[in-house]
Amino acid sequence: MSRLNVLKLSHLGFTGAPLRTYEGAPAVAISAEAQLRRTVLACMLWEDQFYEDGETIAERIAKLVPRVDAAQVAALAVEAREAMKLRHAPLLLVREMARSATHRALVAETLARVIQRADELAEFLAIYWKDGRQPLSAQVKKGLAAAFAKFDAYALAKYDRSGPVKLRDVLFLTHAKPLTADQALLWRQLIDGTLPSPETWEVRLSRGEQKREVWESMLVENSLGALALLRNLRNMQAAGVEPELVRQALEMIRVERVLPFRFLAAARHAPQWEPWIEQAMFASLRGQAALTGRTVLLVDVSGSMDARLSARSEMVRMDAAAGLAVLLREISEEVSVYTFSENLKLVPNRRGFALRDAIVNSQPHGGTQLGRALAGLPSSYDRLIVITDEQSRDRVSGPAGRGYMINVASYRNGVGYGEWTHIDGWSEAILGYIRAMEA
Repeated sequence: MSRLNVLKLSHLGFTGAPLRTYEGAPAVAISAEAQLRRTVLACMLWEDQFYEDGETIAERIAKLVPRVDAAQVAALAVEAREAMKLRHAPLLLVREMARSATHRALVAETLARVIQRADELAEFLAIYWKDGRQPLSAQVKKGLAAAFAKFDAYALAKYDRSGPVKLRDVLFLTHAKPLTADQALLWRQLIDGTLPSPETWEVRLSRGEQKREVWESMLVENSLGALALLRNLRNMQAAGVEPELVRQALEMIRVERVLPFRFLAAARHAPQWEPWIEQAMFASLRGQAALTGRTVLLVDVSGSMDARLSARSEMVRMDAAAGLAVLLREISEEVSVYTFSENLKLVPNRRGFALRDAIVNSQPHGGTQLGRALAGLPSSYDRLIVITDEQSRDRVSGPAGRGYMINVASYRNGVGYGEWTHIDGWSEAILGYIRAMEA
């Protein structure tokens, strides 16, 4: 996901498109709110996807916000941040709310809620000024000031980075008032550049400490978060870290908020620790309420699903799809898993990483023949769940019974509407939505 605070973006271009998918199938006309949801909830902002560039996606968001009720936009921004774990798309939504006279009243409250990391304070200003520097509105100042007060010394020091917009700039521009004497002292240190450096792995490595010693000490102290641990397993391997320390850390980390695709990506780059990573993934799935009855799961393995989630990410859209499949396999009372591209294939009854491998290797990753795949599925089930980017080449009919179309891309047009229950994104929140629908 790009940080706008280190980029200078050109003006975002926008062009209309006929109501067809990029593969050519007839797409479904949907409301402005539905268009905004499908564009936002699987969006790594300003990152190119297989069929669309990031600038087109961002421009579409900007054009749709004024056409959607202010309360709905605000709720979508919160959902994108809190349920779907997105960072930049919610900030753009609030920025576009600030441009609209009918949406401005909700800006402060929404902005304070969606900013959950200290670096997002400066990132929002970079987005706000992407088309040229201008004064901050009263609502923006109020929201940024409220958000600023949420962060402690560690959070501010960790994200007090150089860049066109710095944290001290946000403090000056918003005229935020400290809530306590300790907070006043903390903010004075931020302004003076005297905040104590946090003992993060980034800081320690930048000081020139030995990589193996840094990683092993942090593993012993259990001071790495789950995502930091998973993302750095390959670096630990390269540094020669003691494997037993890695195993113990993977057993101890809190994984309840980590999505399965994170574990899949970690295992791809540290395969020698795959059994331990897989056990941590299974631990993250414990406690999920079961989906009763028979579930048929259909996973898109067409070529567009091999596109990266973002330019800097090593995860591909297939990771998101396979991660959802692994999750659904674990919580479904009875499940059959199929894949589709040019053909329909039944996947062997596996779980965990073995299921991921079976899905990915089930057939060549070619075109998107979703209509043909649906016609070949068994017609007796309690629910059909399709995980796809919806860019079908052929016409797509409705499901034979209860059907869910989970869209994992931000493309303008899709096919999973009408008789389908349409869901955007790849968070575990999808399961809560399905349970609520069936309750």
